[in-house]
Amino acid sequence: MIDFGIITVSDTRTEETDKSGQYLQKAMTDAGNNFVKKYIVKDDAQQIVDAYNKLLVTSCKLILVNGGTGIARRDVTIDTLEPKFIKVIPGFGEYFRQISIADIGLKALVSGATAGITDSDQICYLLPGSTNACKTALEQIILPDLDHLIKEITK
Repeated sequence: MIDFGIITVSDTRTEETDKSGQYLQKAMTDAGNNFVKKYIVKDDAQQIVDAYNKLLVTSCKLILVNGGTGIARRDVTIDTLEPKFIKVIPGFGEYFRQISIADIGLKALVSGATAGITDSDQICYLLPGSTNACKTALEQIILPDLDHLIKEITK
């Protein structure tokens, strides 16, 4: 069982309309993990950092951020959080884009999805806001390798 938190980055989503955040929470708890906290913030660097910093001081070993990973000017999640990682896991984004091409074609190449390790020894995934993208990432990449990654960062 792994403690996890969620940050949804969106200028329009609310608790009721946050389908991606709802999916991540349910799928992770259905897999036997422990939900700690969720934040819904605007596409604003300071709000994103504030939510991230709050999760850094929790029992979370996994932080799932969804939204703001595209190439639009307002998409600031990657630029805001990736520099905070002590290590980047480039293979996650590379593989995510590769398997996403089968679903959405070359549009997958503009996703900035990535992952890294925080200075609090947590794994943080930066995912697109699409529920389908979150499902692809969680079911095909994150959950199958999560125990291994947690073991590695806690050595």
